[in-house]
Amino acid sequence: MAYTSLKFRPGIISDVTAYSNEGGYIDGDKIRFRNGFPEKFGGWVKQNSNTYLGSARRLHNWVALDGSNLLGIGTHLKYYIEEGGQFNDITPEKDPTAAGDITFAATNGSTTITVTDAAHGANVNDFVTFSGVDSNGLGSGGNITQTILQAEFQIVSIISSNSYTITSSVAANSSDLGNGGSSVVGTYQINTGLDATVGGTGWGAGQWSGTTDGALATQLNEALDASETDVDVDEETGITDTGDVILIDNELMLVSATTDDDTLTVTRAYAGTGAASNVNTANHGSSNAATDAATHADNTLVRLVKGNTDSANDFVGWGLAASISAPGAEIRTWSHDNFGEDLIINPRDGAIYYWDKSTGFSVRAKELSTTSLYSGKSSIPTIAKQVLVSDQDRHVIAFGCDGFGTLSTSPQGNGVQDPLLIRFSSQENPVDWFPTATNTAGDLRLGGGSTFVQAVETKQQILIFTNKTLHSMKFIGPPFTFGLQELSKNITIMSPASAVAVEDVVFWMGVDTFYVYGGGTQQLPCTVKDKVFLDFNFDERDKVHVGVNSEFSEVIWFYPKEGSSTVNAYVVYNYAEKVWYYGTLNRDAWIDRGIRTFPIATGNSLLYNHELTNDDDGSAMTSFIESGPIDISDGDKFISIKQMLPDVTFNGSTGSTPSVSFTLKAKNSSGGNFLQTESKDTTRSTTTPIEQFTDKIDYRVRGRSFAIKVESTGTGVKYKLGTPRVDMRPDGRR
Repeated sequence: MAYTSLKFRPGIISDVTAYSNEGGYIDGDKIRFRNGFPEKFGGWVKQNSNTYLGSARRLHNWVALDGSNLLGIGTHLKYYIEEGGQFNDITPEKDPTAAGDITFAATNGSTTITVTDAAHGANVNDFVTFSGVDSNGLGSGGNITQTILQAEFQIVSIISSNSYTITSSVAANSSDLGNGGSSVVGTYQINTGLDATVGGTGWGAGQWSGTTDGALATQLNEALDASETDVDVDEETGITDTGDVILIDNELMLVSATTDDDTLTVTRAYAGTGAASNVNTANHGSSNAATDAATHADNTLVRLVKGNTDSANDFVGWGLAASISAPGAEIRTWSHDNFGEDLIINPRDGAIYYWDKSTGFSVRAKELSTTSLYSGKSSIPTIAKQVLVSDQDRHVIAFGCDGFGTLSTSPQGNGVQDPLLIRFSSQENPVDWFPTATNTAGDLRLGGGSTFVQAVETKQQILIFTNKTLHSMKFIGPPFTFGLQELSKNITIMSPASAVAVEDVVFWMGVDTFYVYGGGTQQLPCTVKDKVFLDFNFDERDKVHVGVNSEFSEVIWFYPKEGSSTVNAYVVYNYAEKVWYYGTLNRDAWIDRGIRTFPIATGNSLLYNHELTNDDDGSAMTSFIESGPIDISDGDKFISIKQMLPDVTFNGSTGSTPSVSFTLKAKNSSGGNFLQTESKDTTRSTTTPIEQFTDKIDYRVRGRSFAIKVESTGTGVKYKLGTPRVDMRPDGRR
């Protein structure tokens, strides 16, 4: 019996054909490589059951002067500081309204409350807290009491610029007829951001064919003549708001009222549409449209063209762009850095805020221009794409920000964002931004690209990425403070969080390749590039984020696969082994160990400690590695395999009898199916005096080539694959 050792090259190579990758691995999940051999990923455990609101995008860990271990968490809805497992909401607030500016209206039997506030400036999903509500709430004996209303609410829908709806914890009754009194005050938090990218607005952004998937629709319940103003439909189907517009054939109708018996009161021939018109302009009318109402047969389709509260379900006429109402096209991301024990935060393309640790969690972050901790306020940026604190020289730096104020004494900038402008405060003073002979404040402007994307601080410099160029920013001292140098042209970068520094080396993901800077810029050879970029949802590219797992010398990019709106995959470059591997995992943000013992990641509104266990938060974690095909004499002879001697170690397993399966798969040609597959388990039986497990595995596999797959599916399993041996011998040419 002659045994052949199965020794494979480290790393996964998926960008070549199967036969050209003989002696290598072609696929895997939850696998890493150490010392040239594959082993199972470390598992994770959630910190506790406490959750936060929104999808986390960024994490920042620091220690306060009193030893508090703080973790900043920026989500698309809020900003939190976690300590001891508790999520403390420090989301900045706007100035409160004047007393009496806000009134309420409730409907008997409904939990929906309409809030009236002129020019409120709020968006759907924004948060507001009410105070000053009448002691009787909305009425003596009503269900909507003062206690219920004096709380934080998330806005459900926007009716108009002057009103919106919230949801009460209880339904109103017939006594809830009041408006909350004349002293109601509303305090709005800063506008929330998007959780998914809006692809674009304007002409051509919508459905060219004129239909929107999911557009609300129903049918006429009876024929409609040209004089009728009451429209009977099978179901209102969400057509419930005064001011909605419906379309029947080519006639638009403005809804003025609705009833419970599915009858709509309408104004006929709206916007000049009628018997001889087409919906072909932005206002759904036509310059030569007829003004006479038309007749419509029973069961004719009725579409919601324009809804006040649900524009995503509106019908779009042929050639018209979809109507998209959103605070911005990009998802909400954050940048943050500690200034001493305090925290500076910036929602991308928003203002800069400051949280004073000494005030505790009961006081929210304040706009930097309003802090009273420092004197000499001047030209503080009002908008920026990223903010950081330079560690060596203690300057606060704003990227993609607005310019200086109109006067040297102006406390704020001019409010006009320049996507290539960089400004920095005076040293040790985060509020002094106007350059003078006695401070170190100043500005620089990037000379390449069209917009700033990301800045990454290393030990020696700050690397700055635009959409096309890479620059170096270094502290040089007075009188210029910082110097700027272009390092590379014609590079790309995937997202505002796709570059990371490992000491003085920076790795990043471009739009179709990977890069590394270590004194010079070069593309990083990648053996799984096609696997990543050919199965990638570029619509959600801003969700790509990168982290470092320094214990294992790994740079990890998390990204959304094609068809997924959430991050559900990862790709790893091991800079010690110089190999690549990938897998599937849902993580919104990541931060390496350092201040805390283990790497921390977010997912499902939870915090997870990674590399802490062998499992998926107590459940089994599937891990596998699969080789390319192996043959004899270039595949011109058949192979017969009858036996394998496994080589594996279960060191680190927490289960009493951990096991893995060894699967052999045989085929006759590279393009053919696997004709034979046999899977056998290898189980550890004891660890004393030495680790023992299955001594041999018997197979009956025959083909021109075969592949091996090693997989674990149980709990408590930790394994590392060595060099198995197989009884592999020629078995003829047929």
